[in-house]
Amino acid sequence: MKKIATILLLMICSVALKAENSESAQGQDNGSFRIKDFIFGHIANDYEFHITDIGKDQISVPLPVIVRNKNGRWFFFMSSKFHHKHESYNGFHIASEGKYSGQIVETLSDGSEYRPVDLSITKNVFTILLTVTLLSILFISIRKRYTSDPLRKPKGFQALLEPVILFVTEDIAKAAIGKGYEKYTSFLLTMFFLILTLNFTGLIPIFPFGANVTGNINVTAALALCTFTVTMISTTKAYWHHKLWTPGVPLLLKAPMPLMPMVEIISIFTGPLALVIRLFANILSGHMVVTVLLGLIFVFSSLGALIDSFISVIAIVFSIFMMILDVLVSFIQAYVFTLLSALYFASAKEG
Repeated sequence: MKKIATILLLMICSVALKAENSESAQGQDNGSFRIKDFIFGHIANDYEFHITDIGKDQISVPLPVIVRNKNGRWFFFMSSKFHHKHESYNGFHIASEGKYSGQIVETLSDGSEYRPVDLSITKNVFTILLTVTLLSILFISIRKRYTSDPLRKPKGFQALLEPVILFVTEDIAKAAIGKGYEKYTSFLLTMFFLILTLNFTGLIPIFPFGANVTGNINVTAALALCTFTVTMISTTKAYWHHKLWTPGVPLLLKAPMPLMPMVEIISIFTGPLALVIRLFANILSGHMVVTVLLGLIFVFSSLGALIDSFISVIAIVFSIFMMILDVLVSFIQAYVFTLLSALYFASAKEG
């Protein structure tokens, strides 16, 4: 299935980019649909939530911008001051190209660009804060029900989430870690529900959702760093003895030519790196396939009503199929990330 989706994505991108390049060659870029901007506009982080376009007017929800310029002065304003990235404000603007493309930069007196300290609430940051808030409210209310009447029959979200909580606790934490799994349960439950909810919110194409959070490598790297930190805290003498002086390996490969210790040290970092790439790549590819399929409707709109209708039906059917597949992928990736984290904790604890 992944191979089919990848081949389909490459074919669609090729056709779409050829159509776009053809329009550019004819000088028809003004006002024409650009599928590249459509795709990367959806998957990229931004300083506002773009809702829709009505004619030449863009409808969007601005977000707070918090930046510090080169002189150490802080500025707080809404991203609407940039007028959809077309204007500057207080010397700041959103770069359209270069190494800071899509990010806020400050134009200095000599004309050069300076990247300020940027603590702005972007789409991804807003979605993470919203998700954490909603999950906190949900689980605090469930906790109150358990503490007030532990024997009462679960209902509502409590009944829905209880089997999932038991699954993570028993089939992931306890099964992978074994004795002493209890101290890791809270972390694993947090990771599972956070990743799962962020995956789901990315599939809802309406404000305040729709941000490609777990398809952003910075976010997945931060999550993997949390797992790496807990793993390192959990290590024992036996763990480091195994890494630095691997039992059963010929002495020549341990000293004076420390080949195996080097391999084992590298393996400490390849595990978290695999978490970063796996979650990022799977979620990003799902978003890209859906946006490319939907973009085809606009790309082929100039080829006539019959062809456009045919392409539209195919694109919508495949998009629905991919959305259903992405729901399954969202569950699987949350499960895999949590399971691998538990296995890393187990290896660090046992050595």
